[in-house]
Formats: sequence, C-alpha cells, structure tokens
Amino acid sequence: MRVTMREVADRAGVSIKTVSRVVNGEPHIRPEKVHRVHAAIDELGWVPNRTARALRTGLIGVVGIAVTELRRPYLAGLVEALVTEADRCGLLAAVEPTHGDLIRLEAVLAARGKTFDGVVCIGSGALVSDGLDDRPVVVVQGGAAEVDSVDEDVTEAAALVARHLAVMGRSRPALLGANQPRMRAALAESGIDPAAVPWVDLGEVADRRAGARAAGHVLERHPDVDALVCANDEVALGALATLVKHGVDVPGQVAAVGYGNLEDGRFSTPSLTTIDPGPARLARSALELLTDRLAGTAPRQPRAVVSPVELVRRESTLGRGPR
Repeated sequence: MRVTMREVADRAGVSIKTVSRVVNGEPHIRPEKVHRVHAAIDELGWVPNRTARALRTGLIGVVGIAVTELRRPYLAGLVEALVTEADRCGLLAAVEPTHGDLIRLEAVLAARGKTFDGVVCIGSGALVSDGLDDRPVVVVQGGAAEVDSVDEDVTEAAALVARHLAVMGRSRPALLGANQPRMRAALAESGIDPAAVPWVDLGEVADRRAGARAAGHVLERHPDVDALVCANDEVALGALATLVKHGVDVPGQVAAVGYGNLEDGRFSTPSLTTIDPGPARLARSALELLTDRLAGTAPRQPRAVVSPVELVRRESTLGRGPR
C-alpha cells in the first residue's frame, strides 16, 4: 500500500506543508524538523510523487553531476557523497562523466531546464559562467568566480601539513605534484627554506604510477630528502611502493603525506598520513547552494563556501626522521 505525505507528516509531528518544504529543499526550516521529516521518510519508505511536484513547481526534481571520470577513487567518493546529499534533499541525481571533453560539459550545462533543474560541476570552474539564475550551477573544487562554488580550505591544508612535518622533525621535504605556492608558503612559515624544496612534475595524470616514478626521481636526484608531500593519496601510495622497493624505511628515513583520505591509505603498509577534505561536507554545502537557487532565496551575487579540512595522522609520518 502506498504511503502518503499525510502519514509522513503525522509520523514526524509536522504539517503536510512542512514535509513538502523539506522535500523540495526549501531553506529556513528548523534543523530538528528537517531531521524528523527525513527520519519519517526513511521509516515509512515514502517516495515523493515527482510528477506532481514538477507540475506544481515547474522543477524536474533531477540534478546533474558533471565529473571528469569515475575511475579515480577520490572523484568516485565525492560523487557518491553528492548523490547521497541530493537524495536527502528529495532530488534524483544523474551522474555525467565528461572525460575532460568540453563539448560533453557544455551539453550537460545546456540540459538545465530540460533534463536537470541544475548542475553540480566537479572542477572546471573556469569553464562555467552561467549559473546564477533559475538554472543554477555549483562548482565543487574548481575555484569558480562567476557562479556559486565550494572549495576546501587548501591554505589551511598546506599549513597543517607543514606544521606536522616540522613537529616530526622533517626539514628536507620534496613536493610530488603538490600545490606549490601555498605549500611553499606554509613550509616557509614553519622555518623551511621553500627555495631549497625540490618539486617533481607528475605529468598529466596524478595517479599511483606517477607517484612511483616521482619517488624514484627523488631517491636518485635528492637522496637527502626526509619527507614526500604528495598531491593526492594515489600519488602517495605509488611513492610508498617505490620507497619499499628500494628498502627505504618509512617513516624512519622518509615520511609521506597524501591528500584525499582514501580508504586504501588506512590499510597501506605503513598506513598513510593524509589531509581529509571532507567530501560529505563539500556535498552538503553544494546542495544547499543549489537548492537555495532553485527556491529563489539566494542573493544575486555568486557565493563561495570554504569548507574545513582535517589532518589524519597515521604511521607514514609518525616518529622523528634522521637528523
């Protein structure tokens, strides 16, 4: 037997109008009421009538998620967080891999108002300029200036890494594709001469193979390095494989830090110290920006949310390095 909105409202102890506002992602609802409504929906297994909502609001009830590819573990995890958050907002999510093709991205953006109510675009912020009206676009981790955007606090991420390395007694790091300007500034704040820090270009794809190659380059050209600061966890895991292959003690001789907090890093040997950018936080902020636009309650100016990050300390950096 089909569950009705009235039953959801009764279970949550709210009005039918409140249930409708929560499902439609409208703002300015008390968090406890939102929680009770979602709990009632989960308990009863209620599925909103999207056709009726589309007729009432003019919205389709579907958000597009544009992502370069899904083979990369971090991107797949971020997409999963966005899909989960869209569902929490009563929206369906359609994932659209663009494979770095600008024409594909333009096609996804052009589908707003037809296939999608709005689009969450992972990266490619510089390519998006139209998305502040009733067909919104939110860019995640793309540094967009002309539309709503959500980025993690990369300056704080660099500072956390630099301070941690300093506390652990590491004074001769190398950067494997890591963000150079912010990371070098953070290292300088920690008393390390940024001009003396080598940097290795990872090429077009910053994956495990690139990390393995880069670590080999460092061992050959900079044998006195005592820490590797890696662009992401995949690069760090590849670097760890090379260090182990060459008999380098981690963290005794060389420490390693990643970025992304992949599950693989918890179970690597040694386990990987990393920055957690918080995909769930990024996703929640992105959907809040999007639903505000859809509800017509957002300001005319683009909004930029900076999401906090965390340092996850694990075996690959713990213990002081050689002096």
